Amino acid sequence: MNTKTVKIFLVEDDLSFGSVLKSYLEINDFTVEWVDDGKYALDHFRKGIFNICILDVMLPHVDGFTIASEIRQINNEVPIIFLTAKKLKDDVLKGYGAGGDDYVTKPFDTDILLAKIRAILARRDFQSGTKDLYKLGMFIFNARLRTLTLNETETKLSPKEAELLELLASNPNELINRDMALKKIWGSDDYFTARSMDVYITKLRRYLADDPSLNIKNIHGAGFQLIIKEE
Repeated sequence: MNTKTVKIFLVEDDLSFGSVLKSYLEINDFTVEWVDDGKYALDHFRKGIFNICILDVMLPHVDGFTIASEIRQINNEVPIIFLTAKKLKDDVLKGYGAGGDDYVTKPFDTDILLAKIRAILARRDFQSGTKDLYKLGMFIFNARLRTLTLNETETKLSPKEAELLELLASNPNELINRDMALKKIWGSDDYFTARSMDVYITKLRRYLADDPSLNIKNIHGAGFQLIIKEE
């Protein structure tokens, strides 16, 4: 995985340490969204799409273990690394029980944390494949080649159509936040880009219309869902 495309969700209440860690990760080509209060963490997580989460355990209002458990109800795949000064066996076991992939105790070497992040992401990439191909009902979507194929009929998608469909296809039956999609694909969430996205959504619906098990649902005021009905 190219680290420039990796987005890290960082929850850390220590402003000095959080700022340093965010800068360090960005220097290493990651994109980082940093939240410094546990009570705001889930709202931020729901609005974005993240490749990995780094959660401090001892946070104001909502602790990291609770946040992880709630993240797992939303997304069971995203890796979670805990950062904490708690070293007792029971705390470590609680972290893994909450859905953590790794548990790093403070103080720690940032180079070791970086190695752990890269190892987890590489392992996830190996397990999940290249992610170029998506099976969408009767369709095969090749995100790299930007093709949507039904039987032997192939439709070539524009770059924006392919990016939007890949965002939906990689999160089937989940809400894709409208503002997040606009910023991710168009770089802006103003009126004109919003209208443009509506046009592309309409085009994608037309492409997928031959398969009744597929539907791109508009959630008013929130975003879109690619509904894939199970046979």
